[in-house]
Amino acid sequence: MDLEAFAANLARMMEEGGRAMAAYLRPREDGRIKDDVAEDLADVAKTVGSVAEYWLADPQRTLEAQSRLIGGYLELWSSALKKASGKKTRPVVEPATRDSRFADPEWSSNPFFDAIKQAYLLTANWAEEMVEKAEIEPHTKHKAEFYVRQIAGAVSPSNFVLTNPELLRTTLATNGDNLVRGMKMLAEDIEAGGGDLKIRQTDSSKFRVGENLAVTPGKVIFQNELMQLIQYAPQTESVLATPVVIIPPWINKFYVLDLTAEKSFIRWAVANGLTVFVVSWVNPGPELARKGFEDYMKDGVLTAFDVARKAAGTRHLHAVGYCVGGTMLAMTLAWLAAAGKDAGVASTTFLTTQVDFTYAGDLKVFIDEEQVAHLERKMLESGVMEGRQMANAFNMLRANDLIWPYVVNNYLKGQAPFPFDILYWNADSTRLPAANHSFYLRNCYLDNRLAQGSLMLAGKLLDLKRIDMPIYSVATREDHIAPAASVFLGVQLLGNPGRFVLAGSGHIAGVINPPARGKYQYWTGGPAEGKLEDWIAGAQMHPGSWWPDWLDWIEQQDGRRVPARIPGEGPYPVIEDAPGSYVKVKA
Repeated sequence: MDLEAFAANLARMMEEGGRAMAAYLRPREDGRIKDDVAEDLADVAKTVGSVAEYWLADPQRTLEAQSRLIGGYLELWSSALKKASGKKTRPVVEPATRDSRFADPEWSSNPFFDAIKQAYLLTANWAEEMVEKAEIEPHTKHKAEFYVRQIAGAVSPSNFVLTNPELLRTTLATNGDNLVRGMKMLAEDIEAGGGDLKIRQTDSSKFRVGENLAVTPGKVIFQNELMQLIQYAPQTESVLATPVVIIPPWINKFYVLDLTAEKSFIRWAVANGLTVFVVSWVNPGPELARKGFEDYMKDGVLTAFDVARKAAGTRHLHAVGYCVGGTMLAMTLAWLAAAGKDAGVASTTFLTTQVDFTYAGDLKVFIDEEQVAHLERKMLESGVMEGRQMANAFNMLRANDLIWPYVVNNYLKGQAPFPFDILYWNADSTRLPAANHSFYLRNCYLDNRLAQGSLMLAGKLLDLKRIDMPIYSVATREDHIAPAASVFLGVQLLGNPGRFVLAGSGHIAGVINPPARGKYQYWTGGPAEGKLEDWIAGAQMHPGSWWPDWLDWIEQQDGRRVPARIPGEGPYPVIEDAPGSYVKVKA
C-alpha cells in the first residue's frame, strides 16, 4: 500500500463527497424537495415499537427472547475461539443458499470476518423471529417484518469497507482509488436524481429507446392526451383474423414488452402471424392531475379497442393486460357487462394481474389509511406521483437484489454497472396522475372493493363474475409485485376462470421469457380452484417459455387467417413511427 497515494485519494474522495453533499442539499435549501424523513422514521419507530411492546409486556417472554440471543452469541464466541486457534468448527449459523452477499471465500476462511458474518446473521434472524412470533395487529406485523428486513439489509457488514474482506482488499490494492471513483458516481447519481439518490443499476449510455430498445417496426395511428396507439407492421403474408390489443401498466413504460429484438414479446407475436396493437401511455404532468380511472378506461382502453377494431376491419379482438393494465382491463370488461354493451373482446389474457388484493404482498406495507392520506396530500401539491417514489418503493421490495449490491459495487468498489436492458427500463420511471393513483390505492389495495363487488366506476357497479369469456391468466412463481397466490385467488372471482399458467421466475423475467433462450419453465394444470399449493402439486411442468402455449391457445379461439394489415392503410393515417413520442418523455 502506498500511503502517499492513499492520502491523496482520501483527499479526492472528500472533495467528491462535498460535491455529493452539495447536490443533496441544494434542492432542499431552495424548496424544490421537501423531505419526509422524520415522518418515515416515526412510522418505523412506531411499528417496531409495537413489537418491542409485545415482548416487554411479559417479563418471562422478555427473558426468553434475551436468552435466545445471548445463547447464540455465547455459542458463536466459543466457536470463534476454536477457529482462531486452528481447530475445525461448524458454523453456528449460515447465510441462505441464495444470499450472495457473503460469497467471497474469506467470509468463511478468515476467523475475524466469519465471526462478524455470523454475529450479523444471528442478530438479523433473531430480530425477524421476534416479529414473526409477536402477537400484534396483522398489518402492523406485516410492516414490522418489512422494516426489520430493510434495517437488517442496510446494516449488513457486506455494506462497509472495514467489515467486508473483498472491499478491504480492493481498497488496499488500489490505494483507495475505488472509493474516489465511487464517491464521484455517488455525486453524479444524486445530481441525476435532482437531489435524491438515483442508484444506477445499469450503464444507461448503452441504450436509446427507438434505437436499440423498442425497435419492432410499427406506426402510431392514433393519439389523445392519455395515450398513443401503436400498430405493428406485419412480418408474415397472412395474419390471424382477430387482432391483439395490449394494455400495459401505466406505472412503467410499455417497451418492457419490446426490449431488444431477442427479448421482444411484441416482435415474436408479430413474427408468428398476429396483428398487434399496443397502448403507449402518456408520462403525465401536473396538467393531467385530475385524470382518474374513468378517464383511463374511456380515453385509454375503450378508445384503443375502438380504434384497433376499425383499423383491423374486425368486430372482435383479443385483449391482453399486464399488471395494473390487466386490473384496468378487468374493470373495463366488468363495466361493459354492467352497462349492457358488447365488449367486442373474443378473449382476454391477464399477465401477472391482480383483481383481488388480499395477498398483494409487501406493497401493502406502504398502504394504510394514514400513509395513503399523507401521499394524497403530497400529490395535491404537485398533481402527480413522482416516478422516483414509485421506483424506490419497487426497489425496496427486493433491496438485497436491487439496492445494496449496487451500493457496494458502484460506490464502494467504484465499478460502473454492466449494461442490462431490463434494468434500464426499470429506471425509466413514469409519473402518475394524482386522481388515478389515489383511486387505485384506495379501491384496490386499501379497501379491495373490486374483489368484494362494491366498486363503482363511471356510474356502474362492477361484478367480476360477469366477465365470462375465454381467459388465459399467467402468474409468476417468484413475483414480489403481483404474488402468484394473489393472482390465483383473483382468477377464481371471474365468470370464467379459464386457463391458468404459472411461469418460473418473477414479475418481469417470468413474462419476458422468449422461447429461443430456453430459460425457466411453466406449469399447467386443472382449473384455478382452491389453494395455489394444491394446484401446483397436481400441475405439469414444461421447460422453457409459456409463449408458444399462449399462441396455441390464441389460435384455438379463432384460427382464421386474412391478408396482412399494413399500418396506416385503414381509416387511421400514420402519425409517426413506433415507438412514438410519448414513451420518450422522461419523468
